Amino acid sequence: MKRIANLLFSKLVLSSLIILLQFGWIVYITYYTTTRNSAVNAAFHVLAIVLAVYVANKEMRPYAKLSWIFAILLLPVCGCPAYVMFGRSGLTGKTRKGMEAMARELAPFRKDSRETEEELKEKDRDAHKLAHYISGCAGFPLYHEDDARYFSSGEEMFPQLLKDLESARQFIFLEFFILQPGEMFDSVVEILSRKAKEGVCVRLIYDDVGCISTLKPRYYRILQAKGIHCASFNPFRPFLSIVMNNRDHRKILIVDGKIAYTGGVNLADEYINVRPRFGYWKDAAIRITGAAVWNFTSMFLEMWNYIVKGTEDYGKYRMDLPEPEKAPEGKGFVQPYGDTPLDRENTGENVYLNIITQAKEYVYIFTPYLIIGPEMESALINAAKCGVDVRIVTPGIPDKKMIYLLTQSHYEPLIRGGVKIYQYTPGFIHSKCFVSDDKYAVVGSINLDFRSLYLHFECGTVLYYSGAVMDVKRDALETFADSRPVSLEFCHNRKLPVRLMQSVLRLFAPLL
Repeated sequence: MKRIANLLFSKLVLSSLIILLQFGWIVYITYYTTTRNSAVNAAFHVLAIVLAVYVANKEMRPYAKLSWIFAILLLPVCGCPAYVMFGRSGLTGKTRKGMEAMARELAPFRKDSRETEEELKEKDRDAHKLAHYISGCAGFPLYHEDDARYFSSGEEMFPQLLKDLESARQFIFLEFFILQPGEMFDSVVEILSRKAKEGVCVRLIYDDVGCISTLKPRYYRILQAKGIHCASFNPFRPFLSIVMNNRDHRKILIVDGKIAYTGGVNLADEYINVRPRFGYWKDAAIRITGAAVWNFTSMFLEMWNYIVKGTEDYGKYRMDLPEPEKAPEGKGFVQPYGDTPLDRENTGENVYLNIITQAKEYVYIFTPYLIIGPEMESALINAAKCGVDVRIVTPGIPDKKMIYLLTQSHYEPLIRGGVKIYQYTPGFIHSKCFVSDDKYAVVGSINLDFRSLYLHFECGTVLYYSGAVMDVKRDALETFADSRPVSLEFCHNRKLPVRLMQSVLRLFAPLL
């Protein structure tokens, strides 16, 4: 009973109720006014047409335009208020200016990697194209690999992460979408608290919406009392001016500028399978060391100083780590990168598209959600039609049933085009990984869905010719063996109500 009461009075439920009441009130006033006065009704429908024309001419992805225009014209009483309240997909002007200022401050500290790129170009021109795109358009240089270690699960990663935290002498930076008290997070906090007392600078960024159901209000005060400096990204305020589309979905942990982690693992117990929720939770992470860590450090500092509205000597966090003139024997190249909705560059999507279109033998993909536009769908199908072995693993047990149905709605055209789809039968796969041709791999936070690709702040690491590439491949082959292939019969045999629901969800997918 107490658990139910806590849920009903949680910040998530109360905030959602406040938003629904506000939206319902606006819809009711609009409906009441338009049905009582024919002139007002006519004017409102003209307004709906004008709004639809405005959306049609706005800089926006075509399928998102279609979804909004359909909602506005089909049911203007709901569609028009919904667009005004929730239709802004970009950041506010004030937010954009603030973050652009931080990006300009840090740009000079991301040194050019022209010599390293040229070395990669001599080895593989296609790999160089991808590295050049990331450094030129996203501003994150390429580095020689020092050490890169791939973890195929959260529980495999966790002991090493704790060991690395214990080694900190100067600073620890953390940036996560979800934090939840429990065995995993409490163990991390205990070390962070001790390190703070030793004089280590400890900073933590968390996403306010990501933690809305996992942390108590003002939880940051508890952490700050332990010496952990906290900042929440885009605090959730349930009012009509709500702009909550852009979230900080990154998972980053940095120790002394020498060690960095990223991947899909948040700091909550399901990520290390201490608290099972949807069967076995399969995730992935990458640990890198050396000069390439600076890409993550600068990414974190950019976000931190935007939130706290500060500035500092960024150079003191850049470790003077040697960068070899040539890649060491048996090592490759690494390129950590970030994606931001600021620049409309869609870096995360373009990295994935580059890997797919350049593939010659295979592309293996892990993603918890498969909600893609025509560009990604065409690239996957074209690669398969050209003889590339394209395989995608999605969850066998869903975390969100509606999103699961939407993911499954994308199966049929891909399978017909020659793409092989697998569902991970032991549970939920949360890994976000690409691996191709024994040459490239990407491990990061970027899902194959509209929010990750276009709206969220994300990050990842591209590995070129690293030994970790083969570790990702081995994990993929083992995962295929634990998964069930999806057939066209599966798609065709869905019950009619399910297929109808999927069709509706596809129509509004860009808005979800």
